[in-house]
Amino acid sequence: MEDKSKEYGQSNFDLPHDVVQLPSGGIFYKNKKKAVKVGYLTAADENLLLGNSKNFTLQLLKNKIYEYDIRPEDMIESDIEAILIFLRNTSFGSDIELSVTDPKTGKSFKATVDLGELNIEPGNKPNDDGTYTVTLPKSGDVVKLKPLTYGEILEVNEIIDNYPPTRVAPRVTLRLSREIVEINGDVDKTNIVKYVENMPIADSKFVRRYLVENEPKLNMKKDIKTPSGDMTTVNAGFGVEFFRPFFGL
Repeated sequence: MEDKSKEYGQSNFDLPHDVVQLPSGGIFYKNKKKAVKVGYLTAADENLLLGNSKNFTLQLLKNKIYEYDIRPEDMIESDIEAILIFLRNTSFGSDIELSVTDPKTGKSFKATVDLGELNIEPGNKPNDDGTYTVTLPKSGDVVKLKPLTYGEILEVNEIIDNYPPTRVAPRVTLRLSREIVEINGDVDKTNIVKYVENMPIADSKFVRRYLVENEPKLNMKKDIKTPSGDMTTVNAGFGVEFFRPFFGL
């Protein structure tokens, strides 16, 4: 059997690390782990952070997750986000400065948000196999849904990025064909892809909305006071501001 220890950081168990609680509680994984050991960023990691690797985040996660039986590619997005926030907070502090537009004046201002105060929304419990069983409102078909893994998200993004510019990238159907894992008892992937291509829009929107509302997530929204005195809601998401400290800017 091929030794994956060097690829996924398993040889680094003796390095300083901490335990990160997963927003999913491990319910989507075979090992059901509710938390994972994650190493702290080191000077050696700066070589990766300051390099030109397109998927530096994936390699960073492979280096920093100190577990034998779980890979970042197999984890759902909210768990990946929790690990990235841990890495950022323990290396650069939990405060993040955002550029915000005051709705009343239209002027831009800087606001500071504490990433240590984000809340976990646990979502609804899935089936034992990590899927949700739902009946589509338009067709009446019974389907099983699952959240995309981080690896699947990267795969979809890669396909879209490399799609011919003269053609419309199939953003919606690429995701749906991975989120839907069974249709009326049929698990054949080819049949699922064909089904997705002909789904009524009402059903495709239902699937996307259902997963957003039911899968575990980090609530990245914060209410802040604007210079004009009103309150506005900002999303402390994973944009340029989040990764800025990684690049030493």
